[in-house]
Amino acid sequence: MTADLPEMSAFKDMHVGLFDLDGLFCHKLMQGRKAAKLADKGYSFCDVIHAWDSAEVQWDDHRTYIDRPAKIHTDTLRRWPFGPDAGLMIADFTGDYGVLSPRNQAARQLDKAAAMGFEVTAAFEYEFFLLAETPDSLRAKNYRDLDHFAKNNRTYSLQSAAAHGDLFDGLRAVMETLDIGLDSLHTELGPGCFEAPLAVAKGLKAADDAALFRNFARAYFARQGLTSVFMSKLDPGLSGQSGHFHISLHKDGPAFSDPAAPDGLSQTAHAFLAGLLQLMPEMLVLTAQTVNAYKRLVPGAWAPTWASWGVQNRTCAVRIVNDTPEATRIEFRVPAADSNPHAVMALCLAAGLHGIEQGLTPPPPTTGSAYDVTPEPAQRFPRDLIEAADRLEASTTARQLLGDTFVDHWVRSRRFEVQDYLRHVSDWEIKRYIELF
Repeated sequence: MTADLPEMSAFKDMHVGLFDLDGLFCHKLMQGRKAAKLADKGYSFCDVIHAWDSAEVQWDDHRTYIDRPAKIHTDTLRRWPFGPDAGLMIADFTGDYGVLSPRNQAARQLDKAAAMGFEVTAAFEYEFFLLAETPDSLRAKNYRDLDHFAKNNRTYSLQSAAAHGDLFDGLRAVMETLDIGLDSLHTELGPGCFEAPLAVAKGLKAADDAALFRNFARAYFARQGLTSVFMSKLDPGLSGQSGHFHISLHKDGPAFSDPAAPDGLSQTAHAFLAGLLQLMPEMLVLTAQTVNAYKRLVPGAWAPTWASWGVQNRTCAVRIVNDTPEATRIEFRVPAADSNPHAVMALCLAAGLHGIEQGLTPPPPTTGSAYDVTPEPAQRFPRDLIEAADRLEASTTARQLLGDTFVDHWVRSRRFEVQDYLRHVSDWEIKRYIELF
């Protein structure tokens, strides 16, 4: 909790919410004094948010959708950015039902890191499109022929930054109110495409910042009559949208750094890296949880396609950033902008800490383009959400690290997403087959 914040009961209003499996913030508005009472005496929330798909269709037919025990985490208190005298706090389920929460899984891995003597710092960076569309216009157009904001956009464009400075000053102000630091903000590749690397934070705050950034960026731009798009792949002619994850460990200094090593990496970094490389193909569905995500993980979409690593190599799944010992870190480049940040953190830490525990050694780094390499079958990423769910279900190591209950629930939720997709007839299929058969 930020030091200059008043006590929660001093706020007139309090917004309290939980993140669902897709990272959407499901919240309630209440009086500040009621939130203080619930934080002290107990809180509950409907369990449906971990039992519906991205279209809010319930997929577990055996539930009565009851209120389950939850905890309001008072250390997450922030200011609400869209009005005075209001605060925000994050809650999560406790007990047996809390095992299903990606945020709780990330917290468990952070506790494990602490027990091993490590402090974790991390940050996400997000690419997103802005559309000059509203919910009404999107539906009127049936989500086709969409109007991009800043159509003449170019990567690192001074013109776009100057033309739309007021809009992004407003975004920065919203995030500052929420205590979310923006390391920078710039234009990216494509019409209306922008990138926001978040400032580094300790522990769970890094994932909380990322999840809140996405939710509140969408809300802010909606208030400006615009639609922000964080989905993995908006259009086949445009690049995919990344949500890269930077992470480092500290133990009496930067634990990933060894200035005497040729690559600047310590044995700890090599072991962490080896665990991540070994497990990311079978745990990929934790960071690529939508059907759409696999349309980004293809050659030519500025995204990795297999479990590779390299020093300062942006074609790899893991890029080592080693400019200085203090800044030495792992950049996990697989996550998309729509990945659940708590699931990303849980995956990365679980796999990396496993590598340290097992004393694993990574393969040699990729020095050229990773797209030019033919990887071993075990290093390839699943081709779609179906295969990815199957890989996680069959992973004994993932079950050991995350637990059977969480793995089975996540797999079941992804299969329901696939089931709905497979009933859909796309424009591509109509154009391809209607005059042939």
